[in-house]
Amino acid sequence: MRGRTAGAAGTAAAGGRARAIGAVASAAALTLLCATGAHAEGRGDVGVTKTVVNSGNNVIIGTSARVTYPIAITIKDNSGVKGLTDVSVFNTSKGWGFSDWTGTRCEKKSSTTSVCTATMTVAPGWLPDSVPGDINTIAGVWQVNATVKANDGDYWISDHIAEFKMKRASKLTTDATPEPVAKGASLTITGKLSRANWEDLKYHGFTGQTVKLQYRKAGAAHYSTVKTVKTDSSGKLRTKVTATSAGSWRYFFPGTITTARVVSTGDAVKLK
Repeated sequence: MRGRTAGAAGTAAAGGRARAIGAVASAAALTLLCATGAHAEGRGDVGVTKTVVNSGNNVIIGTSARVTYPIAITIKDNSGVKGLTDVSVFNTSKGWGFSDWTGTRCEKKSSTTSVCTATMTVAPGWLPDSVPGDINTIAGVWQVNATVKANDGDYWISDHIAEFKMKRASKLTTDATPEPVAKGASLTITGKLSRANWEDLKYHGFTGQTVKLQYRKAGAAHYSTVKTVKTDSSGKLRTKVTATSAGSWRYFFPGTITTARVVSTGDAVKLK
C-alpha cells in the first residue's frame, strides 16, 4: 500500500513511497501511511467514476473489536476493467492513516464498466504507539486513493477519489432516580459520555460536550428533546426535571467530526 497527498479534483498521482509503521497482530500487520508529494501519473482512458466508502456511513473504531469496511470503486475503460492494484486511506490534513487492504472483489456491470470493492480492515490493538504523536489526532476526515487498471494496459493512480469520516467510538449511559417517583416530584437524570482512546485502548470521559436529554411518555412511539446538558470534566452528566407522567429518559449525543454519535439505553420511570 502507498500513501499519497491529495491531488487536483478527480485524479492525480502519488509520487512518494509509503512510510510503513506498525506492529503485527496475529497473522496480519497494520500498514500506516504517510502522504507524500503528488504528481499526475497514468496512461489511457481508464478512470474512476464513483467511489462509496462503507456504504456511505462513517467508519467507527473502538478499543477492541476488529472493524472491516468496504470501498466500492466504479471503474470505466473502453477495453474493460482489469481491477485494482492499490488502495490506501489516510487523514486529509495529517497525512497519516491506518487500514489493511485485505481483499478485492470486482463485479462486471458492462463491457466497459466494473465495480471493484476493496475490503479494508482495522484492529485497534495495532494502533497504540504506531504513529508519531497522539494517534487520536488523525480521527476525522479521511480520503481514498486507488490505482486502477484496464484490460488493454491502461492505468491511472486516482488520488482523493472520495472522502469519509474515521471516528472514535463513543459510549453513553443514563440513570433516572428515584424510581418510582411521585408525580410533580424532582427526578435526577445522571449519565456519562465517554469515547475510545486509540493510544491506551480505553474509554475516557468526553468533557465539555453538549448532550440532549430526551423523554418518551409511556405508550408513545418517539422520544423528544427536553433540554441540553453539558458534560463535566469527567464526562459526567447531571440534571433535574419534574416528573409529570410515567415514561423513559435517555441521553443523546449527536457526535462530532472525530467522535461517533451515540444514544443511551432508555431508563423507564414509573409514578408512585
